[in-house]
Amino acid sequence: MKDAREFSHSILTKREREVFELLVQDKTTKEIAQKLYISEKTVRNHISNVIQKLGVSGRSQAVVELVRMGELNI
Repeated sequence: MKDAREFSHSILTKREREVFELLVQDKTTKEIAQKLYISEKTVRNHISNVIQKLGVSGRSQAVVELVRMGELNI
């Protein structure tokens, strides 16, 4: 398990990472919301925040960029 220092340089929050890990497993917004016990709107907000942080135009581009950066494994 990684300790807190290893996550300190991550662009993603813990929850954003959880959302994107489920997103790359082909889960829908509704399925992600149910699994994480949050609303669908909150899921969309997390995705939008990551898209904005990365300066990309959509979910797919965000996933590609996160993988390229080593932030996300698929």
